[in-house]
Amino acid sequence: MKNQSFPGTRVHGGPDEAGVPLHDFSTNSNACGPSPHALSAVLQADPTHYPDAAYTGLRQQLAGFHHVDVRRIVFASSASEFIFRITSMVSRRGGNTVSLPVHSYGDYAQAARACAMKPASTDAKAPLRWSCDPSSPQGLGDERLPDLVTTRGKGDVVVLDRAYEPLRLEGAVALTHKQLQSVWQLWTPNKALGLTGVRAAYAIAPLDADAEVQAMDALCPSWPVGSHGVAMLQAWTQPDVQAWLAGSLHTLRNWKTRQLALCEAMGWRCEASHANFFCARPALPDAMSLAAALGRLRQRGIKLRDAGSFGLPGMVRVSVQAPEAQDALHNTWQFITGKTA
Repeated sequence: MKNQSFPGTRVHGGPDEAGVPLHDFSTNSNACGPSPHALSAVLQADPTHYPDAAYTGLRQQLAGFHHVDVRRIVFASSASEFIFRITSMVSRRGGNTVSLPVHSYGDYAQAARACAMKPASTDAKAPLRWSCDPSSPQGLGDERLPDLVTTRGKGDVVVLDRAYEPLRLEGAVALTHKQLQSVWQLWTPNKALGLTGVRAAYAIAPLDADAEVQAMDALCPSWPVGSHGVAMLQAWTQPDVQAWLAGSLHTLRNWKTRQLALCEAMGWRCEASHANFFCARPALPDAMSLAAALGRLRQRGIKLRDAGSFGLPGMVRVSVQAPEAQDALHNTWQFITGKTA
């Protein structure tokens, strides 16, 4: 599959110069959160001491949780930090091209630009290959993923960003268990736990990646995860937190059904998604631009994510929110587009 050129400047959802939105549809955090047990663990974390520099206990917990050897767990201060570090690792050993999904998180491309890497002409010729499943912004499976793995040459690095796997509402990743062992799996539980302000991530290295793990460790700063991040990741592995997450997915499915119906009632064209978010094309009055409409929503405490920076002009990415927020979006949209008095 041929890759597009890099998108432009990174854009993020969430709080902005106007503060925290009253109703935030612009980030994909679990709207049922925060997880009570995970939040309690973070609030009780002791910030007066360094964490164990080797993260011995946490490493064992995560390895046991995923049923992998402890040597395969690699910590990062955030998903973005990992993205930049693994891109740097591939670049340092001579990689100069990267394969990206057609529409994807901007930091993949930003990291490649920082390392003077260019888009590969085809996926099969890239020493660094990115996939996200469910994808962002669309929340779909990555059809490229099996080919990224099967055409992987010696030394090629395939990274599967699993940020939204815990928030998957349907479907499954299109890789066998054996294939999953040949890719880097990047995990960022803070979204699923509704704790996006806690920055901590980890990756599971491929089975045959001892040298790459050592290279990643050599590029890693000391203590990449602070005490609050350690507490969150420890909580992530606990049965009560996983039970809470499973229950939240049931709620999110119901909320998503309601939200899709509400958006379609407003005349929006909503696209299919497997996750707790979806893309939609709002129906705008002839005299109103999408930017103007989003600006007027933001003034009234509602924020949506313009998907133009993902290469989807005229569309928004909308996270699933509680009925109260959905009704606020519906009523405010009707007001600003002149469909109500």
